[in-house]
Amino acid sequence: MKTYGETPSSTRTRKRVGIADFAVTADGAVLTTSGLGSCLGIGFHDDRAGVAGLVHVMLPTAPDEPTNVAKYTDTGIDAVLNAMYDEGATADDVTAKLAGGSAMFEFDSQDESIGARNVATARSTLDRHGVPITAEDIGGSSGRSVRFHGDTGTLHVKSAGDERRL
Repeated sequence: MKTYGETPSSTRTRKRVGIADFAVTADGAVLTTSGLGSCLGIGFHDDRAGVAGLVHVMLPTAPDEPTNVAKYTDTGIDAVLNAMYDEGATADDVTAKLAGGSAMFEFDSQDESIGARNVATARSTLDRHGVPITAEDIGGSSGRSVRFHGDTGTLHVKSAGDERRL
Protein backbone atom coordinates (compact mmCIF):
# COMPACT_ATOMS: atom_id res chain seq x y z
CA MET A 1 0.00 0.00 0.00
CA LYS A 2 1.14 3.51 -0.70
CA THR A 3 1.86 5.71 2.32
CA TYR A 4 0.90 9.34 2.03
CA GLY A 5 2.75 10.92 4.98
CA GLU A 6 1.60 14.51 5.43
CA THR A 7 -0.45 14.73 2.24
CA PRO A 8 -3.71 16.62 2.89
CA SER A 9 -6.67 14.25 3.16
CA SER A 10 -8.38 16.02 0.24
CA THR A 11 -5.73 14.57 -2.08
CA ARG A 12 -5.66 11.10 -0.53
CA THR A 13 -6.90 8.03 -2.32
CA ARG A 14 -10.64 7.40 -2.20
CA LYS A 15 -11.89 3.86 -1.94
CA ARG A 16 -15.54 3.20 -2.76
CA VAL A 17 -17.27 0.64 -0.55
CA GLY A 18 -20.31 -0.86 -2.26
CA ILE A 19 -23.43 -2.31 -0.70
CA ALA A 20 -22.59 -5.52 1.20
CA ASP A 21 -18.90 -4.69 0.92
CA PHE A 22 -16.03 -3.51 3.11
CA ALA A 23 -12.57 -2.02 2.83
CA VAL A 24 -9.61 -1.56 5.16
CA THR A 25 -6.85 1.01 4.78
CA ALA A 26 -3.49 1.42 6.43
CA ASP A 27 -2.50 4.33 4.19
CA GLY A 28 -5.04 6.98 5.24
CA ALA A 29 -7.40 6.53 2.29
CA VAL A 30 -10.86 8.07 2.43
CA LEU A 31 -13.45 5.27 2.44
CA THR A 32 -16.84 6.21 1.01
CA THR A 33 -20.25 4.62 0.68
CA SER A 34 -23.75 5.76 -0.21
CA GLY A 35 -27.24 4.32 -0.17
CA LEU A 36 -27.41 3.92 3.60
CA GLY A 37 -31.15 3.73 4.18
CA SER A 38 -31.98 0.80 6.41
CA CYS A 39 -28.43 -0.35 5.69
CA LEU A 40 -25.77 0.53 8.21
CA GLY A 41 -22.32 1.97 7.61
CA ILE A 42 -19.80 1.22 10.34
CA GLY A 43 -16.46 3.01 10.38
CA PHE A 44 -13.62 1.54 12.46
CA HIS A 45 -10.43 3.32 13.47
CA ASP A 46 -7.26 2.40 15.35
CA ASP A 47 -5.41 5.69 15.74
CA ARG A 48 -2.30 4.09 17.22
CA ALA A 49 -1.84 1.61 14.35
CA GLY A 50 -3.10 3.98 11.62
CA VAL A 51 -5.60 1.40 10.39
CA ALA A 52 -9.24 2.07 9.47
CA GLY A 53 -12.11 0.17 7.92
CA LEU A 54 -15.64 0.74 6.64
CA VAL A 55 -18.39 -1.82 6.08
CA HIS A 56 -21.80 -1.30 4.42
CA VAL A 57 -24.16 -3.98 5.77
CA MET A 58 -27.73 -4.72 4.68
CA LEU A 59 -29.24 -7.19 7.15
CA PRO A 60 -28.76 -7.90 10.86
CA THR A 61 -27.75 -11.56 11.17
CA ALA A 62 -26.17 -14.02 8.78
CA PRO A 63 -27.43 -17.48 7.98
CA ASP A 64 -25.21 -20.44 8.82
CA GLU A 65 -22.82 -20.22 5.90
CA PRO A 66 -23.22 -16.82 4.24
CA THR A 67 -21.88 -16.42 0.71
CA ASN A 68 -21.10 -12.74 1.45
CA VAL A 69 -20.15 -11.95 5.06
CA ALA A 70 -20.28 -8.18 4.42
CA LYS A 71 -24.02 -8.38 3.69
CA TYR A 72 -24.77 -9.01 7.38
CA THR A 73 -24.08 -6.84 10.40
CA ASP A 74 -22.73 -9.59 12.66
CA THR A 75 -20.39 -11.25 10.16
CA GLY A 76 -19.50 -7.95 8.46
CA ILE A 77 -18.17 -6.54 11.72
CA ASP A 78 -16.18 -9.74 12.34
CA ALA A 79 -14.67 -9.57 8.83
CA VAL A 80 -13.59 -5.92 9.06
CA LEU A 81 -12.05 -6.37 12.49
CA ASN A 82 -10.12 -9.45 11.38
CA ALA A 83 -8.84 -7.59 8.28
CA MET A 84 -7.81 -4.64 10.47
CA TYR A 85 -5.97 -6.94 12.89
CA ASP A 86 -4.13 -8.40 9.88
CA GLU A 87 -2.97 -4.83 9.09
CA GLY A 88 -1.69 -4.21 12.62
CA ALA A 89 -4.72 -2.89 14.54
CA THR A 90 -5.19 -4.14 18.08
CA ALA A 91 -8.50 -4.98 19.75
CA ASP A 92 -7.92 -2.55 22.64
CA ASP A 93 -7.44 0.45 20.34
CA VAL A 94 -10.26 0.09 17.80
CA THR A 95 -13.30 2.40 18.00
CA ALA A 96 -16.44 2.47 15.86
CA LYS A 97 -18.84 5.05 14.40
CA LEU A 98 -22.29 4.21 13.02
CA ALA A 99 -24.40 5.84 10.29
CA GLY A 100 -27.68 4.75 8.71
CA GLY A 101 -30.20 2.33 10.11
CA SER A 102 -33.19 4.37 8.95
CA ALA A 103 -36.76 3.12 8.95
CA MET A 104 -37.12 3.25 5.18
CA PHE A 105 -39.68 0.48 4.79
CA GLU A 106 -42.49 -0.85 6.94
CA PHE A 107 -43.14 -4.57 7.13
CA ASP A 108 -46.15 -5.93 8.98
CA SER A 109 -44.27 -9.12 9.88
CA GLN A 110 -41.58 -7.33 11.93
CA ASP A 111 -41.86 -5.51 15.25
CA GLU A 112 -38.77 -3.44 14.48
CA SER A 113 -37.52 -2.00 11.20
CA ILE A 114 -34.54 -3.59 9.47
CA GLY A 115 -32.59 -0.42 10.25
CA ALA A 116 -33.31 -0.67 13.98
CA ARG A 117 -32.39 -4.37 13.96
CA ASN A 118 -29.13 -3.58 12.13
CA VAL A 119 -28.25 -1.01 14.81
CA ALA A 120 -29.14 -3.39 17.67
CA THR A 121 -27.06 -6.18 16.12
CA ALA A 122 -24.13 -3.79 15.59
CA ARG A 123 -24.25 -2.65 19.20
CA SER A 124 -24.30 -6.20 20.57
CA THR A 125 -21.58 -7.44 18.18
CA LEU A 126 -19.32 -4.48 18.91
CA ASP A 127 -19.88 -4.96 22.63
CA ARG A 128 -18.92 -8.64 22.29
CA HIS A 129 -15.66 -7.52 20.62
CA GLY A 130 -15.04 -4.80 23.23
CA VAL A 131 -15.19 -2.05 20.57
CA PRO A 132 -16.69 1.21 21.86
CA ILE A 133 -19.03 3.29 19.70
CA THR A 134 -17.73 6.86 19.81
CA ALA A 135 -20.34 8.52 17.54
CA GLU A 136 -23.51 7.69 15.65
CA ASP A 137 -25.97 9.22 13.22
CA ILE A 138 -28.70 6.60 13.05
CA GLY A 139 -32.45 6.13 12.62
CA GLY A 140 -34.90 8.58 11.11
CA SER A 141 -36.34 8.13 7.66
CA SER A 142 -33.65 9.58 5.38
CA GLY A 143 -30.88 7.87 3.47
CA ARG A 144 -27.26 8.80 4.05
CA SER A 145 -23.86 8.86 2.34
CA VAL A 146 -20.60 8.80 4.26
CA ARG A 147 -16.92 9.63 3.87
CA PHE A 148 -14.66 8.03 6.48
CA HIS A 149 -11.15 9.46 6.73
CA GLY A 150 -8.75 6.63 7.44
CA ASP A 151 -6.05 8.95 8.75
CA THR A 152 -8.17 10.70 11.40
CA GLY A 153 -11.21 8.50 11.91
CA THR A 154 -13.49 11.42 11.06
CA LEU A 155 -16.84 10.37 9.62
CA HIS A 156 -18.68 12.85 7.38
CA VAL A 157 -22.39 12.04 7.04
CA LYS A 158 -24.56 13.61 4.35
CA SER A 159 -28.34 13.27 4.12
CA ALA A 160 -31.08 15.29 2.41
CA GLY A 161 -29.19 18.59 2.22
CA ASP A 162 -27.58 18.18 5.66
CA GLU A 163 -23.97 17.29 6.39
CA ARG A 164 -22.45 16.40 9.75
CA ARG A 165 -18.98 15.52 10.92
CA LEU A 166 -18.62 12.88 13.66
